[in-house]
This record gives sequence, C-alpha cells and structure tokens, in this order.
Amino acid sequence: MIITRTQISIAELINGYEEKGADGIEGVVAYGGKLDVRPAYQREYVYSGKERDEVIRSVKKGFPLNIMYWSKVGNDHYELMDGQQRTISICRYAADDYQTYSVDHKYFFNVTDPVERQSFLDYTLDIYICEGTPNEIHEWFTIINIAGKVLSAQEILNTSYTGTWLSAAKLFFSKPQCTAYNMANDYMTGSPIRQQYLETVLNWISDRDGFENIKDYMALHQHDENADDIINYYKNVIEWIEKTFPNKRKSLMAGLQWGLMYNAHKDDNLNPIATEQEIKTLLQDDDVTNQKGVYEYILTRNEKYLSIRAFDTREKRKVYERQNQKCADCGKHFEIEDMEAHHKVRWTDGGHTTIDNCVMLCKKCHDKRHGE
Repeated sequence: MIITRTQISIAELINGYEEKGADGIEGVVAYGGKLDVRPAYQREYVYSGKERDEVIRSVKKGFPLNIMYWSKVGNDHYELMDGQQRTISICRYAADDYQTYSVDHKYFFNVTDPVERQSFLDYTLDIYICEGTPNEIHEWFTIINIAGKVLSAQEILNTSYTGTWLSAAKLFFSKPQCTAYNMANDYMTGSPIRQQYLETVLNWISDRDGFENIKDYMALHQHDENADDIINYYKNVIEWIEKTFPNKRKSLMAGLQWGLMYNAHKDDNLNPIATEQEIKTLLQDDDVTNQKGVYEYILTRNEKYLSIRAFDTREKRKVYERQNQKCADCGKHFEIEDMEAHHKVRWTDGGHTTIDNCVMLCKKCHDKRHGE
C-alpha cells in the first residue's frame, strides 16, 4: 500500500460541496466533486452541535485538527475514510449554499472582516492519501477508526463490501428515519445510522441461509443490483411478528432476536388469540422473572427463557428445618449445602414457588426426580 501526505486549504475542500438529496441521503461530495465524502461504508453525520462548533472554533483559533484519511479510487478521485464529521462540519459552516448554522452567534456569511474570512479559508488541512488493495484499505480503515467516535463492527465491515448492494441496503436500513426504522422500531433496538439495524438483520438472514457469519452473506451479494433479498426478508419477519403477536408491548418486544425466531418457527400453526391469552397469563405469574422471554417460551416451550423464580435461602432453610434436616425421599440426614430445593408440583403443571410446594432433597434424589 502506498501512503502519501498532502495539504489542502479549507477553500479547496469546500469547493463544489454538495449534499445530494435530503441531508445527503444520495451522497455527499466536496473538493471540486473529486472527494466522495460519504462512501457506502461510511456512517451518517453524527456530531452533536457542541462537537461541530468545537471544530469551527479550532479552525478560527488556528489550532490543528487531527489528520484526515482519504483513499484514492481513480484518477484524481478519492473516498473519505476518516474525517467525515469534521469535513461536513466545516462545509456546512462555510461552503456556498450550505452555510446552515452559526457558531458563537455568527454565521460565516456574517463574517465581514476580510482578513478573518480569508484566514478561515486559508486554514491548512493535513491529509493522508492511501492507494492499495481492498483488503489493505479495510485493514487500515480498521486501525485508524474515527477519533472520539469509535466505529461499530458493522461500519468497519462495510469497507470490504462496498457496491450496489450495500448502497441499497443502507438506504433502507441505515438512514435517519429510514424505512426499516419506521416499519419496526417497536421491535428493534440500536441506531440505524450506526448500522445496528443492518447488522442485526444480516445476522438473522445469515442464519436463514446457513452462513457462519455475516461476511459470507455480504460477499455473496456484494455486487447485486439491489438489496431486495434482505429487504423482503425483513418485511416478512415484521409481518410474521404482527400476525403472530398482534398485541404490541414495546418494552418487552424491542431487541428480541425476531429473525432467528422467524427462521425456526415461521411455519408453526399458532392461534394468535390463544397465544395472546397465554402471554397475559404468563405476565401475571409472579414466578416468571424474565417477562421478555415469554415470546421465545411460547415458540419453544423452553422454561429457560422465563427464568422461573427459584426458592430463596430463607425458604430453603424453613423447609429444611421442617423436614428435620433430612431428605424428603430417602430420609437420610444432609447438610443444607448438600441439598436442593424441588417443586412438589412442577411449574408447568400449575405449581408455584411457595414454601408449601417445596421439598428439600439430597442431590441424588433431586437428580432422580428431575429425570422423571
């Protein structure tokens, strides 16, 4: 890989700055149209007003900004690898037709002192430009990351699979108020612009297709003309959730692995009315300590998802003394540490975690009952 260092002025950077579509949803260019500020693998603009303003104040004071990194992608054309937040902050402050915010109560068009204006435009930015293979670019991008705003694993992974598929997928899953968010934010967690929606759904669809990791799916589809496969899959998952569990409970449903449940149980014949009644019953059961797990329990009948309340130390001691410190089955004496609490009537048969439904058993007898 070849790495060269260059310097450009802010005036050169902001020349030809353009955000295509609302908030640059269709792309952002600068440096006379030769710099792709937001290639497919890049995140959206995430700087807060305070962070943005500090960039401008640093320039005005002549303080150095961190080095920016560009990747050369053609004859005199580049992709911005690191520095998007600073670049957009500068351009939205000073570029023609994009002077959209003020700093310290003054827009750039309010700066009438020619010396102050020219000093800002002449400010020198340090740029490292790299040329290399996609793997070399990806490795370097992983190392440099973004100071102060560490990239997510998915954002870094995107550098290896840029193309028509990724651009289409990001448009659906990764834009502010994107379609994926508007469709199903009650079922998802994380931030679309940090690629967390896309990463989640990639994990789900990779499981569907039997891939060991999402890289395999991304590699297979990198040059697809569109992202219809993953988009339609996502829509099917959401449709299945709403059909199977029509009563929405956002606090319990958000963040569950819905795609994995869909992959395994989409063909199950569930009655939504009966399912809803069972969910209500489970949510009112004091022994169910993990209420978010009721959906996976409904589908799998595995009690581990419910974290059924266990007998506490005080309850165990009371029953242990009531049994005269002996195992309820074999009648032999044991220290309490060598015994286990056991439900007389199992939770699945209507038993609850109460003292009246508890017996203390030695470990051998407990294992025997547990296997019955």
